[in-house]
Amino acid sequence: MQLLEETTTRQELQFAQAALRLPEGSILRSGQNCWRAAPADRASVLIDGAPYFACLEAALRRARRSILIIGWDFDGSIRLRPDASAEESPPLGPLLRTLVEANPELEVRILVWSVAVVHAPGAPGPLIFGAEWQDHPRLHLKLDTHHPLYAAHHQKIVCIDDALAFVGGMDLTVERWDTHRHACDDPIRLKDDGCIYEPVHDLQMVVDGEAARSVAEVGYGRWKSATGEDLSPAMPDGADPWPEELAADFVNVPVAIARTYPAWGDQPAAQEAAALTLDALSAARKSIYIEAQYMTAPAIGDVLEQRLADPDGPEIVVIQTHESHGWAEELVMGTNRDRLIRRLRKCDHYDRLRVYYPVIPNGAGGECQVLIHSKLIIVDDVFLRVGSSNLNNRSMGLDSECDLAIEATGEEERRTIACLRDRLLAEHLETQPDTFTEVLEEAGGSLIRAIDRLNMAVRGLRPFGAMADDGPDAPAPGTGLLDPLEPFEPLSLFRRRKG
Repeated sequence: MQLLEETTTRQELQFAQAALRLPEGSILRSGQNCWRAAPADRASVLIDGAPYFACLEAALRRARRSILIIGWDFDGSIRLRPDASAEESPPLGPLLRTLVEANPELEVRILVWSVAVVHAPGAPGPLIFGAEWQDHPRLHLKLDTHHPLYAAHHQKIVCIDDALAFVGGMDLTVERWDTHRHACDDPIRLKDDGCIYEPVHDLQMVVDGEAARSVAEVGYGRWKSATGEDLSPAMPDGADPWPEELAADFVNVPVAIARTYPAWGDQPAAQEAAALTLDALSAARKSIYIEAQYMTAPAIGDVLEQRLADPDGPEIVVIQTHESHGWAEELVMGTNRDRLIRRLRKCDHYDRLRVYYPVIPNGAGGECQVLIHSKLIIVDDVFLRVGSSNLNNRSMGLDSECDLAIEATGEEERRTIACLRDRLLAEHLETQPDTFTEVLEEAGGSLIRAIDRLNMAVRGLRPFGAMADDGPDAPAPGTGLLDPLEPFEPLSLFRRRKG
């Protein structure tokens, strides 16, 4: 476990030499709200599953020495490009098998949260009993049991040759692929039973260079804790797994890595992701833009309430999932989402808060929701965070998480961050990014006024009902049990006493 926190081995010292000294006044602070900041030659944000999965497949085919996949769930039956033929884009598991058979130097390692076999949507059988594509000595799939009771391994990471890393909200499993259209009746978006699953919106960041090598080290730590095996970094050989068709959003940019780990065994707690989120929100001056599957944590409410109480504070625009799945999710996440919205609305004396969910016309005169699975924060035009962390209690202290963040240090990076925000809002409003940017300028830089002017189509953003009602605004009873901030382990006192 010391691999996660100390730089005592030769390979860790090598990685630490790549860490950047952050400028004074930066939101990012290494060792406090991020584990490390390391340079990336290129970085891009992939919006929605279709672009991410296509870029991932291209990168996997370029792998020479190692593929490391860390996930909350994994399903080898999915195809990364279901809009292509099965010959051109075979299922992921057989694809990985083909790659290791074609390259005698390639090792593939897949690490999946153990409870995924009963909790996640992917098929449990291949995770428990194996599948034909797994039957190869250089292809390893392991279930990670090294976690406290009720904690989830929630990181979504893919590392290729330690030279390229994908980090974000998307697991390589079922019901994640979708296009920017998010059509309610897209026949490509099928479940195993032949039904169309609901539209889903998500994000993944891809980085190369020393930033990718540092993400790989996070993966090494997870692998060692689960299997006991030390992994050595791949030696650079000049190969470039970056997908040819992917343009870089950022070049020569520092990328910060923020993690969440609960204290468990010899593993000390890491809470950089929560600290980074709170620091970034506190630093906002003009605008906060959030896309979140869940936003329920009281600590998030505390900071946003302070920002709304400031007469000169920022506008806050939040895009969230509307309908939760399952009674437990609705009981805790849906209920507490509405309670937090009410709390913030009651202190929004300057009319600077909007909380929406996106909808798509269903072709029958109605509409269907777009499931928001992304975990994104953009502050002003200076800060971007993409990762696996939700804005709920368990992502702040109980689950394992990994987020990447970029803080602009120049005008080009500021424009890129603003452009990403405008692209996302244009997608939700079914308009062009340039149109949104133009209307935003006409609205004096107000996100709220720009959204109001463009939110006229059948596809668009709808306000949550909690923005208008007067229900309760405190966390629901049972939140501490169902959405805890830290591990609950009944035998922990016994173990400490015994030791």
